[in-house]
Amino acid sequence: MALIRGLLYMSVFFPLTFLIAAVAILSTLIDRRYYAWFARFWGRLGITMAGISVTVSGGEQLPDGPIIVMSNHASNFDILAMQGYFPRPLSWIAKKELFSIPVFGWSMRRGGYIALDRGDGRKALKSMDEAAAQIKGGTSVIIFPEGTRTRDGQLLPFKRGGFLLAVKAGVPVVPVSIVGSFAINPGGSLGLNLGRSVQLTIHAPITLPAGLKRAEAEELLMQQVHTAVTGGLP
Repeated sequence: MALIRGLLYMSVFFPLTFLIAAVAILSTLIDRRYYAWFARFWGRLGITMAGISVTVSGGEQLPDGPIIVMSNHASNFDILAMQGYFPRPLSWIAKKELFSIPVFGWSMRRGGYIALDRGDGRKALKSMDEAAAQIKGGTSVIIFPEGTRTRDGQLLPFKRGGFLLAVKAGVPVVPVSIVGSFAINPGGSLGLNLGRSVQLTIHAPITLPAGLKRAEAEELLMQQVHTAVTGGLP
């Protein structure tokens, strides 16, 4: 039954996603700031269609200026919950191939999302530098440091790429613990369990002390984010 619900949900929500993306593109021709409204609407629509409730705590801790948000990743509904309910508009960092998808990828570009080239070392480094510059310029982004969804609900080891970017950007990192999304749509499954709840716990921002070597800064940041995220998980 969960599989049937999941397939029905996708058959409706995916076409709506492309429709909203197309309208969002057109809205940016008037004012790019409209894009954030459509992105939030899209996230909340996806959550509402699945009968999910979302609660957010800790938003009062968010600092002024651009931030990098890092959270655990247990379900596709993490994306919808963060897009729709995080107190501040967020852009996403995604592999550059996604930006070539008609309408959806074009919408990501118009929304200021950041394309990351995972090709050879030189291109990847250049892409990382460009992403850091965009964040410094005022774009707040979200990264899933696990790199992919967990398949069993347990937190996966963190990958270093997001922490390298955070050190390069030099902006506060805000850890977030997402609880409840795995029960809605477990990793690797098309099934959908309706009427569940998701909790977003926003932790205190992390700012690294000056004078650390890059490798030291990455390691310290990874440890602190891991401690914060796991501290908010059951």
